[in-house]
Amino acid sequence: MYEHLKIEERGMVAIMTISAPKSLNALNSDILREIGEYLDEFDTQRFRCLIVTGDGEKSFVAGADISEMATLGPQQGEHFGRTGAEVFRQIETLPCPVIAAVNGFALGGGCELAMACDIRLCSDNARFGQPEVGLGIIPGFSGTVRLARLVGMGMAKQLIFTGKNIKADEALRIGLVNAVVPQAELMDKALEIANQICANAPLAVSAAKLCINTCYDMEAEDAIAFENHAFGMCFSTEDQKNGMQAFLTKGKCEFVGK
Repeated sequence: MYEHLKIEERGMVAIMTISAPKSLNALNSDILREIGEYLDEFDTQRFRCLIVTGDGEKSFVAGADISEMATLGPQQGEHFGRTGAEVFRQIETLPCPVIAAVNGFALGGGCELAMACDIRLCSDNARFGQPEVGLGIIPGFSGTVRLARLVGMGMAKQLIFTGKNIKADEALRIGLVNAVVPQAELMDKALEIANQICANAPLAVSAAKLCINTCYDMEAEDAIAFENHAFGMCFSTEDQKNGMQAFLTKGKCEFVGK
């Protein structure tokens, strides 16, 4: 169905693998289009978590396709940047959590893709960086926005202005990733966390994701009001009734997403 994506299903977990081995999974317009199409059709009733990774053991996504960008003019460049930003925003706003399993190079667009995910795990051979200024451009695909929010303005400026790559342990130290694991254990760890997520009430998880994403930049009073409303809406679900009853009776609840 897709030329550059491999899709796997593990129960309630979907795995999307970006596969363009010759370019170390670099993102071009075709790959971005395929990711967008897959997300458009993503069944959040069936799947409660999505894992994003790259094909092979060397690269998650090595960046955006420089051979495609080299000939672009200002308007074309803006269009390409907007396309990537819109696709990554789809990931960020997908109702279910998205885990990035970063299995190697995550440079430029690859780092930006990982940052659009909710949780970032990486192998011990992973490398992160925003090297765009060395090519005469800036991070696109919302890179300047998300990096500053994740690691702070000062660290984001240092990484972007220098174009320096950092290793997995440094990415963990500055808060860019949640955990570093051996390469051979990366997917198992991603699936472990995904399955922990899947065991919980999916509507509640989705509401929590929406609150965190929406309230981050709000004034405190508005953010609290937004959360209060989302909290109240949870009490209209079957999962809330069944989950609390199971707790009170020391039973086990199988959440159905209603």
